[in-house]
Amino acid sequence: MTAAPSWIDEFPERIAALDQSHLRRRRVVAPAGGARLQVDGQTLLAFCSNDYLGLAGHPALADAACAGARAYGVGSGGSPLVSGHSAANAALEQALAAYVQLPRALYFYAGYATNIGIVPALVGEGDALFSDALNHACLIDGARLSRATVHRYAHADLAALEAALAGSPARRKLVMTDAVFSMDGDVADIPALLALCERYDALLLIDDAHGFGVLGPQGRGTLAHFGLTGAQASRRVLYMATLGKAAGVAGAFVAGDDALVEWLLQKTRSYIFATAAPPLLAHALRASLQLMETEQWRRDHLQRLITRLRSGLTDCLRDSSWQLGASQTAIQALVIGPNDEALAVMDGLRERGLWVPAIRPPTVPAGTARLRIALSAAHTEDDVDRLVQALAALAELAVQPVPAT
Repeated sequence: MTAAPSWIDEFPERIAALDQSHLRRRRVVAPAGGARLQVDGQTLLAFCSNDYLGLAGHPALADAACAGARAYGVGSGGSPLVSGHSAANAALEQALAAYVQLPRALYFYAGYATNIGIVPALVGEGDALFSDALNHACLIDGARLSRATVHRYAHADLAALEAALAGSPARRKLVMTDAVFSMDGDVADIPALLALCERYDALLLIDDAHGFGVLGPQGRGTLAHFGLTGAQASRRVLYMATLGKAAGVAGAFVAGDDALVEWLLQKTRSYIFATAAPPLLAHALRASLQLMETEQWRRDHLQRLITRLRSGLTDCLRDSSWQLGASQTAIQALVIGPNDEALAVMDGLRERGLWVPAIRPPTVPAGTARLRIALSAAHTEDDVDRLVQALAALAELAVQPVPAT
């Protein structure tokens, strides 16, 4: 008797469909010094890392991690509410709150786990949630888990958001937004969002994964950039940021009003039921905060690179169909369009010793495949010029007329 076909047998065909649509992904990388990576064994100048300040390989962080391992061991040994919340983790939370100039901070082992956990802890069935259309996947997944009624408003459309807030009968409302949008690099209008939250009695959750350490005085983040910390901080704001990007280590935190943070500590499932982050990382992160606060030259250098890249690409892409986004942050989106063309440009750069992975659906909308160029203080001006020259050459090839046959 022949066994009935199993749905498990469909996976090879489904993987082949990913290949057909140019959507299969996988790379093995290793650091190769500065802004260079070994990608599948080939050393390339990389423009894809979120290590915006070039701190990930800093000797002071490595030394602090080693000292933390000697003092506390390697693992945390338990969840934060059992035995995993070490003195190192507590000291980091105090340092984070002071750095972002908010009353209290709560330290998580990962950014994704933070947002998928804190959103359901804040709102649930019968409540209303308002989400920018371009928010990161972890906010979207947190919204789904919450079972709240979700209102998805068009990207940065404050009029649509206000209409949704005004029309919602829910008593508890949560507005959530990326601060710096991860695939476009534009910055949310936080003051205007906060004003709407004040008007309609809503909480505002800000994911500042790509602004923390980069924007604001001493890199204190997008809230500080808009002057909304310290004495100007609102109890309606929950500020979340990751620690594996500009901070160069790993993990995440959420900061805000003491009562809100205490509620999250007591009710966030991804905090309560997960093993705490290793204290050696907390020890390294305190060293990172000191560097972020004192080494302003990293942000100054990064800003010069952003200006240099944008100036060079604006000149060389005048006759191209490729579109450079309006970002003034370290994330520079060069929209190519079709998946196969974006992959071809990526391959052309790799042939020239440059590594800028193509970003394709579902990460970005269909038809907007792009190169997400990420700049770092680890790059030099010569590095940026090399990328601009390579893209100029590839753009010229892309617009060449097809020879008559």
